Amino acid sequence: MIKYADRLNSLPPYAFAEVDKAKHQKIKEGVDVIDLGVGDPDTPTPDYVIDSLCKAVHNPETHQYPSYSGSTEFRDAAAGWFAGRFGVKLNMEKEIITLIGSKEGIAHIPEAFVNPGDYTLCPNPGYPVYGTATTFAEGIPYAMPLLAENGFKPDLAKIPKDIVKKSKMLFINYPNNPTAAIADKKFFREAVDFGKDNGLVVVHDNAYSEVTYDGYKAPSILEVPGAMDCCIEIHSLSKTSNMTGWRIGFAVGNADIVAGLGKVKMNVDSGAFLAVQLAAIDALKGAETFKQKMSKVYQARRDALLVGLKTLGIKMEAPKATFYVWAPVPGGNSTEYAKFLIDKAGVVCTPGVSLGKYGEGYVRFSLTRPIERINEAVERMKKI
Repeated sequence: MIKYADRLNSLPPYAFAEVDKAKHQKIKEGVDVIDLGVGDPDTPTPDYVIDSLCKAVHNPETHQYPSYSGSTEFRDAAAGWFAGRFGVKLNMEKEIITLIGSKEGIAHIPEAFVNPGDYTLCPNPGYPVYGTATTFAEGIPYAMPLLAENGFKPDLAKIPKDIVKKSKMLFINYPNNPTAAIADKKFFREAVDFGKDNGLVVVHDNAYSEVTYDGYKAPSILEVPGAMDCCIEIHSLSKTSNMTGWRIGFAVGNADIVAGLGKVKMNVDSGAFLAVQLAAIDALKGAETFKQKMSKVYQARRDALLVGLKTLGIKMEAPKATFYVWAPVPGGNSTEYAKFLIDKAGVVCTPGVSLGKYGEGYVRFSLTRPIERINEAVERMKKI
């Protein structure tokens, strides 16, 4: 009999996999499913990025193993984009590393700093990989509640001192998945000071920095003085340029933290496909123009969904970032509500509790479907 390792058996079901399973069951039954669950952009990667890839892939030099840390050209482009976007200059050789998507970087970084029995501080609800990566490193994830009364930001002062003392890493994520909350530089200042005071590696997942509305511009934690002493920030082209399937991103920050992540990657992967890196350079060059285009699309979808939810008695403030709407659930049971929607209306959403126990009472709707389908989903919900 095949037996899985304890670390694998201890994992909860991956939230998005469960949603996907329920969706495909309904599709098998012939239901016209409207999927507002998993956040995967429905519009294509820009043509100029695709053209760049086609050109690059015809060059035989891109068919060989790439550099472990990423090509000089891509890291230089990332440094230029970062300086233009956030006003922070980086040492391309020491403070930037290429990732095979941001998920890969998040999944690997605990291996560099977490010993068995160490804690990591993880937002709850939050991206499940923070906790699972900790478990794979034989660490212990500690859930930091993200509550409405605190703007869906962790109250760092309330974390028990004995837990902090045994912790090695703090994960934060703003703009936030799943709550769509945003954080200002005051909060980042608190996070940086907390990390420095307690000897923590602060990992800021900034994958949604370019999905913003109403004139809001998301900051980088590296804009805070002293952040380079203890922080690393993860960026992704998945949301920035609709490149989820391309698997390309980068991490920037403290040179020693970047080097630690690089040492793990050197031993477990062979780097991102060079042709994709070269195409990603053009994606970064066009990122601002593409951002403005996509923000208009998502903002129109956001507004349509919020108007529809309001007619159902679900009132909330319009999120200023991400392509998610974190909606309070009538009755409070997110699993039952999500099951009800898919069973009776063929509408898929993500139950908040599947993203952490403090997500109970909410569901997450994704804006990655055309506005016509969002309006149709609302009409179906009205009928039930």
